[in-house]
Amino acid sequence: MERQTLTTRVFVCVAVLCVSFVSHGASQTTTPPPPTPCSAYRSCDTCVPHAKCLWCFTNNNCTEYPVSWLLPPASVCQLSQARWGVCWMNFEALIIAMAVLGGTILISIVVCCCCCCCCKKRNSRPDRDDERFARRREEIKQRAEERKGERRARHDEIRKKYGLVGDSDHPYSKFENE
Repeated sequence: MERQTLTTRVFVCVAVLCVSFVSHGASQTTTPPPPTPCSAYRSCDTCVPHAKCLWCFTNNNCTEYPVSWLLPPASVCQLSQARWGVCWMNFEALIIAMAVLGGTILISIVVCCCCCCCCKKRNSRPDRDDERFARRREEIKQRAEERKGERRARHDEIRKKYGLVGDSDHPYSKFENE
């Protein structure tokens, strides 16, 4: 019973929300006012805040930005006299500043990627270096053991020669036991 009322309440809430969204959407059917044409703006300060407009100081007028061109052609306005976005910076300086900023960001990304790759290589190198040093250490240890064995054999031969060995298989052992 309790579960049925909870389900009913949820269903009613969903229905009320749907109706309110539909009625809210239906009440906003008014059309927005038509956009103001760029030629209506009479100063640089009122023209450039609109992204679609370009102010030209050569003839002091606001024109639509030629979106078919990346840069406005000279027939519309000279780059040194054109203003877009802000009045205090000409279009030429804006292009140079954006190119420098974009180049800096691109170089930063490349440097960061190279540094990351180098760091990964450095982290993997100690493993290889450790293996190489361990192998070299083992080789040195084996050679030292071989030399130690050879020295021991030479010393044993000298001891046998002069009768200093304590084992009984050499010919002078019978004189030592008496």
